[in-house]
Amino acid sequence: MILKRFKNHYIIRNTKRCLLGALTAVLPVVVAAQRVAVSNQVIDCGQVVYMKPVTAQFELVNEGKGNVTIKGVEKSCGCTTVSYPRGPITENKPFVVSATYDARMLGHFEKYIDLYTTGASLPITLTIKGVVVDEVRNYGGDYGFMLGKLKADKVDLEFDDVNKGERPMQEIHILNTTGDIIRPVVMHLPDYLKAEVSPSAIPPGKQGVVQITLESKQLHDYGLTQTTVYLGQNPGDRTSPDKEINVWAVLLPAARNISERQLAYSPKLKISDAVLNLGSFDGKKKKKGTITIENVGRTDLDITALQMFTAGLSVELSSAKVAPGESVKLKVTADRKTLKDVRQKPRILMITNDPVQPKVIITVDVK
Repeated sequence: MILKRFKNHYIIRNTKRCLLGALTAVLPVVVAAQRVAVSNQVIDCGQVVYMKPVTAQFELVNEGKGNVTIKGVEKSCGCTTVSYPRGPITENKPFVVSATYDARMLGHFEKYIDLYTTGASLPITLTIKGVVVDEVRNYGGDYGFMLGKLKADKVDLEFDDVNKGERPMQEIHILNTTGDIIRPVVMHLPDYLKAEVSPSAIPPGKQGVVQITLESKQLHDYGLTQTTVYLGQNPGDRTSPDKEINVWAVLLPAARNISERQLAYSPKLKISDAVLNLGSFDGKKKKKGTITIENVGRTDLDITALQMFTAGLSVELSSAKVAPGESVKLKVTADRKTLKDVRQKPRILMITNDPVQPKVIITVDVK
């Protein structure tokens, strides 16, 4: 079987205060007949020092016609005190609900406050969260990248060797280099990624952490899935190339329990080189090279996916099925014009039915 050219993505088959975002990004609460909107229903206070209460201020606005009144408040525990307007709140009037957590226990906390208002059958749920520590521990590494006006320790995330159902998480440490309080938000998230920023508001010169979690159950194809998300400085920020975070996920077939006898009769991949050295372009527009893929096993080797981590590469494979004792050629072409704008090392991902090597990474070295 002769396969056509593969392109990218081609697959075979202190009372500390937590400040809130301004009301410029107010989102309506989805509650039946609700007339109150809240700018942020969850506030992450980040690291909170032991025995020093932390206060989160939730900004809300009465968007309904006529007055609204908070009839009552329910809390998830007695360790939280709540302050809120007691009288009628007039139409289009912003107001603040403050929740103070008594930080007398070390570790993570997540507390809930339900506000019951007139004109609504269901409450508005507000959440205050963070982690109580004996002392604040700041990130001590380098910030070698910029995401907009924010310094970051990385801008590329790779979730490697993920099995279906796993939920790996990675962190990006950020530093606010502006003169203003920022409220970072991760934009353009696909359904298989979740993101949280801690703390929710970062003062000038202070640090924060962006946590991105991969929901592998939402991935449908084995092999490489790529996307780009953006770190906005505040809700409503615009996307731009300087705010890009590149995310790769490699989903592997489920590991099989096979006997020694089954293993002896399995396909076995042998590759001529995991690093393809193409040397220098030397003024040429393209450079080409070849990798040999051999099946030294006793049953057919199937190459089920062949993908590129970056733009600027294309490949040709003579056959996706390799009989025992046979080999195929993988021809690789590197494009100088495209690769000059790529900041990652050019690599090729191959997924096979070899139970020992279901995934092979080929690095392309070209200058």
